[in-house]
Amino acid sequence: QVQLVESGGGLVQAGGSLKLSCVASGRTFSSYVMVWFRQAPGKEREFVAAISKSGGSTYYADSVKGRFTISRDNDKNTVYLQMNSLKPEDTAVYYCAAKLTFSNLYKRDGYDYWGQGTQVTVSS
Repeated sequence: QVQLVESGGGLVQAGGSLKLSCVASGRTFSSYVMVWFRQAPGKEREFVAAISKSGGSTYYADSVKGRFTISRDNDKNTVYLQMNSLKPEDTAVYYCAAKLTFSNLYKRDGYDYWGQGTQVTVSS
């Protein structure tokens, strides 16, 4: 069993930055591909970014490419999401999730574990 706990959300002005963290319990963190999703009010949960088990490969949604950076520290069981140049449309609850394979990243039902989410609000 893996538990994921996100932190780092908050209120920021447009153009600002935030860094989200997701800490995983257990000894098998490096066995999982780690992914960030987000869900805005009234919208479906959408893929944001993914990172491979070793951290050597990353993948981003077009909407965040060039602004967000995903990284991980397997010694600390933590995955990060650095968010720069934030826009009001980035406002959402951000979730981290874990799965075993670096495929079908957009399919929400393919994930083994989910965190509870952290709220990010970007004011204009």
